[in-house]
This record gives sequence, C-alpha cells and structure tokens, in this order.
Amino acid sequence: MYLRNALRAATALSLVTVAAAQAETITIATVNNGDMIRMQGYTDDFTAKTGHEVEWVTLEENVLRQRVTTDITTKGGQFDIMTIGMYETPIWGANDWLVALDDLSAEYDVDDILPAMRNGLSHDGTLFAAPFYGESSMVMYRTDLMEAAGLEMPTAPTWQFIREAAAAMDNPAEDINGVCLRGKAGWGEGGAFITVTGNSFGARWFDEDWNAQFDQPEWKAALDFYVNLMNDYGPEGYATNGFNENLSLFNQGKCGMWIDATVAASFVTGDDSTVADHVGFALAPNAEGVEKRANWLWAWALAIPAGTQKEAAAKEFIEWATSKDYIELVAANEGWANVPPGARTSLYETPEYQEVPFAQMTLDSINAADPTNPTVKPVPYVGIQFVAIPEFAGMATEVSQEFSAAYAGQQTVDEALAKAQAITNETMEAAGYR
Repeated sequence: MYLRNALRAATALSLVTVAAAQAETITIATVNNGDMIRMQGYTDDFTAKTGHEVEWVTLEENVLRQRVTTDITTKGGQFDIMTIGMYETPIWGANDWLVALDDLSAEYDVDDILPAMRNGLSHDGTLFAAPFYGESSMVMYRTDLMEAAGLEMPTAPTWQFIREAAAAMDNPAEDINGVCLRGKAGWGEGGAFITVTGNSFGARWFDEDWNAQFDQPEWKAALDFYVNLMNDYGPEGYATNGFNENLSLFNQGKCGMWIDATVAASFVTGDDSTVADHVGFALAPNAEGVEKRANWLWAWALAIPAGTQKEAAAKEFIEWATSKDYIELVAANEGWANVPPGARTSLYETPEYQEVPFAQMTLDSINAADPTNPTVKPVPYVGIQFVAIPEFAGMATEVSQEFSAAYAGQQTVDEALAKAQAITNETMEAAGYR
C-alpha cells in the first residue's frame, strides 16, 4: 500500500511538473476600449484553466496601431498576440506575418463566426485573426431630448434630419451639444468617420483608375456639411475627440446624439452612463438622394505574429477570449447587454440577447455594410472606412491630419481637400498604381 501511494504521489508530482514546464507568460497588445478592459478583468479565468499568465500592453488606438505595425514589420517580437482589425489582417496574412488560425478546435466552432467578420479577417479563405467583437456604426441619441424637441428619430435618418435634430437639442446653457462626432486625426479615428460620411454623400477615395477624388463636389459637400454641423452644434475642441472622448461626453449627458461604433451601445446604456434610461438607436445616416449610409464594418480581433515562441499558448488564449464560453462568462457576471457583440451568429440566436434593446440594430447595421461595394460610384478597392491596400494607413493618417486642421479652424475646407488630393495622388504615383 505504501509503495502504491508513493507511486501515485510521484506520478501526480510529475504531471504537475510537466504542466508547470508547459505554462507560459504571453504578452498581448490591445486597445484601451471598454470591452478590452473588461476582458483583462477575466484573465484569472484563463490562467486557472490553462496555467498561462498574461501580461497586457494597453494602448490608445492610434498608438496601438503604430506599435503593432512597427513590431510586425521589423519582426520585433514584443508581442505574442496583437489586437488588429479588418484592414491589417488580410494584408499581413498575405505577407506571412501572421500565424494561420486554421486548426482551432471543433469546440471553438469557427463556422459560428458571423460571415462578415470571418471574411474580413481572412486571406484566400484562411482565417488569420479571431474577432473579439464586431461592429458597424449607428446613431445613439437622447430619447428625452428628442421628445422635448417635438421630433421623432426615424429608423433610417438622413443627415438633413440629424442637423435639424442637433439644432433642436443643442443647449449651451445646460452644456448639451446637439451632436458629438469624431474629429481626432488618425486613419481609424476621425479618418474612419469622415470616410463613411463621404460615402454617404456619394464620395469615394479613388476612381477606377486610382485617381484621387478629393477635388470632386461630393467630398466638398461632405466636408462642408460636417464642419458646419460641428461648428454650430458640436462640442468645443471636437477636432481632438475620438471614440473614447465622445463616449465620455455622451455618458455625462453632454450630447444629444452620437454617431459611432455600435459597440458603444452597451456603455451608453450601462452603469457609467448618466443617461442610460434615455438612449435610442437608429441606422447611420445618409444624405438625401444617396443610397449609401455612413456605416462601417470593423472587428477588433486577436492575431498571432509569425515567429512567436509561444504559438500554442497564444492560440489557447484566442480560443478562450473569442469563444461562446467567454460570452456566457460575461453574461453570467455582468448581464447579456455587456457581452462582446457582433462576432458570433449564435449570440443573435440567444433569446436573452434578443431582448437587449440594441442587439437587432447592431446586427442590421453590420449586415447593411458591404465592403465589396462601399460607394455609390464604382471603385477599384475593397473596404468601407478604409481602402484595403498597404499604402492606405500612411496616406490616410496624413489626410486625416489635414481634415482635423480644418476642423480646428487652422485652414479652410478647400485647403484641406486640396492637400488631401495632393497627398493621395503622390502616394499612389510613388507606389506604382498610376
């Protein structure tokens, strides 16, 4: 008996030793958005299940993009997992910079990922990043202020209605801005918003021969409308406001409307919002007579840089963080309204989630976004709030800087558009597109 117990103890000890030897510490770069912050709070669950520890590098959106792009292109090896999106994933996958996620477990159920998200995070049919959450854009508005103004938000509003409502709800004496929108420089910050606004006025980045289109009347109409709307009814300093800044303003009750990522819905209706009981939702607007709306398509997703020495542990984390079980973990602790949205078909088939007030509008907005047909006039590119070519990030950041300078009153709309035209054409000529 003693010998048998001794053998069992030795065997158990050896198994613990093997498990400890296999445990890793992985480093993850992520964006400082609310759902990502929430994920960090559940890391102990992952460690308990796998033995792996996690070190987080949490960065503002523009900084995150700079850091992970530099690391991946220089093979810096700082991160085992990167938070990237639909712009980077297919390009980096094509360059063999990412580990293919083509061997995830059957329990993970990769086919449950919404087709729009799976397609946007793949290259040649191979998944290279798993969506933590997916989003489009929509209107979030104060139902109490709308009612007080004697107006009713349409399910599918026009930009002209948005301006009318902003004028009616704007109340400087009470520190309420009629509308809050992104103006912050950065291709994925204010750049994303003004691009989809341009789409909704009939504008496009390029014609079919890759000629820049910022000298066309549709861009002039879009940018003039945006600047006038924000100067008249937006917050002071809107030229430096991005997603997080506008989220804070809305939650403090300082915005009548906010048009931004659908993922914000859980935060404007959550405990940190002073107006949580007075929030309604509508589709992103379009200009009258234009069929395209100002909605985008995006996923913040988790990807593994090629060359990491911790690929197996990184895949375990990705399976954990983007799984059905993770969604249920958040739902059990914080309610269904707070689970990461827009990534899995099964979520929208869950009766409890169907009762969440913004669930259907989020799904409708995602389904309305078509990256292969993003503009009124034909274009040679794929992507709604971005152009899916490697050169886009650099030139679009420069263009957004010129637009933000116009928002800040440092130059005119015409000057900003002329500079955008020059920046874009010079980039495309140097890259050999023309």
